[in-house]
Amino acid sequence: MAMNRLDGKVAVITGGARGLGKAVALALVDRGAKVMIGDLLDEQGAQTVDELNARVGGSKVAAYLHTNVVSYKDNVALFQQAEKEFGGVDIVHLNAGIIGGSKIAFTPLDDEQDEKVIAVNTIGVMKGTKVALLHLAKRGGGVIVCTSSVAGFHIDPELLAYNASKHALIGWIRSFTMLPAVCNVRINAVCPHVMLTDMVTSEPVSDASLAIQKTLPPTSVDTAVKAVLQLIDDLSANRKALMALPGGVIREEPSLKLPAEATSPALRKELAKTIPTRIQHYKEELADAMNRYFKSHL
Repeated sequence: MAMNRLDGKVAVITGGARGLGKAVALALVDRGAKVMIGDLLDEQGAQTVDELNARVGGSKVAAYLHTNVVSYKDNVALFQQAEKEFGGVDIVHLNAGIIGGSKIAFTPLDDEQDEKVIAVNTIGVMKGTKVALLHLAKRGGGVIVCTSSVAGFHIDPELLAYNASKHALIGWIRSFTMLPAVCNVRINAVCPHVMLTDMVTSEPVSDASLAIQKTLPPTSVDTAVKAVLQLIDDLSANRKALMALPGGVIREEPSLKLPAEATSPALRKELAKTIPTRIQHYKEELADAMNRYFKSHL
């Protein structure tokens, strides 16, 4: 697929200070977009913004805001800042995530520690999606790409919470069947295999996991970036999960079909009949949500 120019487009990227998020930001700026980066790594975030702006001769094409994706307040501030800096939002990459704290089966019963991975990787994406939808709908449409993982389909037995958080994201993006018809917004997921980013290489692991990790063929960050760009460019892509694999391979992981025993021709016919009504209902809910949100956050 040919890569399209993105002149005049504005992207919001969470977890954009380093790793995949930074690489996507670089690719988008190279194609003419402006980017608003949210992260907790303020020093690295500022350095990334300086690098992005220097890349185009010093013009302002990037900005940064300290963002905790678990907080609605921070998500709202990030998207509002994107509008203030660059005029709107067209592309969203919800990329912030963590691994630490995933090995929880036999750890002490600690609410904060046990909820941390799900809070960042799953709840953070859900909150980011809800805020993003309002800003994208205001703009007339757009696209959201969530960073899941191959662990959203295939598990690492030591990363219980991480596996669960990334599986949940696949269920999240695949639930938005009618989104393009409601507000001209698409939502998809990129699912990289192991990438040797700072987040991965700085994570303490057991000797057994380290031995396995050394044998794993890694996915290059470039391959994951190409998958993200493919999901942005393909206007027919909605609810897709693209795996970014070693050797430069990008492959869709298709949705499982409902077992024949759980459906019937009559059910399928009835569901099809309800679609126009449901789309109209969602449009009305969206209008109410936008009115409520923009009145409260002007």
